[in-house]
Amino acid sequence: MTSLLVDRRDRTGAASAAQRPLVLIATLGGAVAALAPLLVCVAVGVVGWFASDAGAHGAPRDGMRMGALAWLMAHGSGITVQGVAVGVVPLGLTAICAWSMWRVAHRVGDALSGHGPDADRISDGERDLTVPVATGTFFVGYAVVAVVTASLASTVATAPSVPPVILWSLAMSLLFAAPAIAIGAGRAAIWATFVPAVVRQAAATAGAILTAFLALAALVFLISLAAGVGEAATMVSQLHLTAAEGTVYALANAGFVPNATLFSGSFLLGPGFAVGGNTLVSPDAVVLGPLPLFALLSALPDAGMSAPWLAAMVWLPPLTAAAATMRFQRRHPALTWLDAGLRGCGGGIAAAVAFAVLASVAGGAAGPGRMRHVGPDVFDVLLASIPALGFGGLVGALTMTWWQRRRLASAGP
Repeated sequence: MTSLLVDRRDRTGAASAAQRPLVLIATLGGAVAALAPLLVCVAVGVVGWFASDAGAHGAPRDGMRMGALAWLMAHGSGITVQGVAVGVVPLGLTAICAWSMWRVAHRVGDALSGHGPDADRISDGERDLTVPVATGTFFVGYAVVAVVTASLASTVATAPSVPPVILWSLAMSLLFAAPAIAIGAGRAAIWATFVPAVVRQAAATAGAILTAFLALAALVFLISLAAGVGEAATMVSQLHLTAAEGTVYALANAGFVPNATLFSGSFLLGPGFAVGGNTLVSPDAVVLGPLPLFALLSALPDAGMSAPWLAAMVWLPPLTAAAATMRFQRRHPALTWLDAGLRGCGGGIAAAVAFAVLASVAGGAAGPGRMRHVGPDVFDVLLASIPALGFGGLVGALTMTWWQRRRLASAGP
């Protein structure tokens, strides 16, 4: 009798889950994922407006508009400041929006886990459109909030562009919302069984290499910023900011820390990056010009030919890739040379492509004239990262396989 009651409850719960409106839940989830960081930005804009001028000029809606524009810039809209186009994306704020999208989408997937066929029917080849439909409607809810925000916050002076916002929303939905929905709905675990093990291991190796390399780039940037803290303090003093204005200035700098990290990674790979027209910051040479008073720029090296030890930093990416691959393979052994080679080299190349994609959105126009060209050259970064991370991953994988095979042979039958 107890087993019959439990089965009845299970069937009732599954039936109620299947009756939940998929389109409504996913659409509302997309709207909530967009509104959560948007409201935070608006609140920060209002607080900053009151703290900076205490209502001496303008209206509170001006602070709200600035917060909404910051949210739109995180989605690639760009704005116009005194007739000058500014298109650099604050990737720090973009990361917050992506995190919000992932969390909400995961809950949406969990709410929709009862929809569609079960694991056995999916294994038999039955078509399951739960995740694609949920992702599409999630994107619709997110895009509607983005378009409405752009229409309300847009002015003739700022003129944010709506099409890039829609494209960024679509890309973020595919990169973050779709996997989160698949994981929450349990489909990712089912689909993973159809993927060859070597492909799964190569993807995991790519994630380990990319994470380690981004951590290295962030560490190099923070060390450089700490070395230039005196210059940063001089920049802030020249602006004559109040305490509230200094807080807003610090938040603006924090929003571009991921951009600076990607610039640092491009520097380590060799091609470097530009901070204006006809400029270059690379391990071989540093060519600079007049720079704006932005605190993060104090991390730049001095102009001129680089020191030999600075040029030797191009060896850090392959060493990091090798170390990350060895660390991953120590927990997930690969005892055949072919599996190790495919895992290490394939993971390194995938990590290189992923980093080049990230570097492609890190730059843009940061001001008038020469400042319209800021950021790394994506093609050069891709050409440099593939051999560096791919070779490092290959060497690390083969080295760890040699050690594991030798250890296994010494253990005896």
